[in-house]
Amino acid sequence: MKFVKNFNNNAALVEDDQQTEWIVIGKGVGFGKHRGDEIDLAKIERRFKAADQEETVLNTATQLSPEIVEVVNRVEKLVKDQLSRSFTDHQYLSLADHIDFAIKRTRDGINLDSATVSWETNRLFPKEYAVAKEALMLINGMTGAGLDEGEAVMLTQHFVNLESNGTTIQDTMKISRLIKGIIDIVQYQYQIQLDPDSFNFTRFIGHLRAFMIRQLTNSKVNGQALDQSLMMVIQEKYPDAVACVDRIAVFLKNQMGWDLSPDERVFLILHVWRVTNYQEEQ
Repeated sequence: MKFVKNFNNNAALVEDDQQTEWIVIGKGVGFGKHRGDEIDLAKIERRFKAADQEETVLNTATQLSPEIVEVVNRVEKLVKDQLSRSFTDHQYLSLADHIDFAIKRTRDGINLDSATVSWETNRLFPKEYAVAKEALMLINGMTGAGLDEGEAVMLTQHFVNLESNGTTIQDTMKISRLIKGIIDIVQYQYQIQLDPDSFNFTRFIGHLRAFMIRQLTNSKVNGQALDQSLMMVIQEKYPDAVACVDRIAVFLKNQMGWDLSPDERVFLILHVWRVTNYQEEQ
């Protein structure tokens, strides 16, 4: 790859052998280079095909400071080690932009107060939230920014989104809000407190997330429909769960305009029964 121009010492425009232009990011990748010089490929940490990117993406990629590049690379490694998840180029830039803005905002004296949201996020996504708190300590340690603990909530959303193909950070936040609403409905209907550390709770949250991602991305579930007689048996056997799912269906319709398919109703009835039956046996 040959150097075309510098955006800063850590971001440059380069050209490959097919004359395709790329924006590359890496510590010192463009330092001291002149047009036509060969780029040290070992210094390239991220690359983006210039013609394929929106202007806002290009602006983010070209304006990252050396400090932010180093911080995001460390956070990326932490997530890969702890959660076995990788960032796409777009997710990498989204995280970088968020951290950069959070640091600038905090240095301007604007902090987030998200104690309640933090508690809910910890309940819904405990693994991601734990890594987010580690990442927050890492960011503060490397930059001295003093980011508030509430920032762990937003970092969690970024990490959760790594597993949500075709969705955005905004979608992930929406999913979190909807799941909280459903948990509230179940707890009110049964007059119990669900155990967020239980296996059935984790499976319930996973089922809800998968359903919502399918709705948001217009994805379909492949396979044959459930037998109608089985549906009738399940609805007769678990009347309390049926009543609860009826409330959940109204909630989803009012909030998002979504309709539960007959199959989805049955699976949700079973999950509600499992997560509440486990609680009642404790």
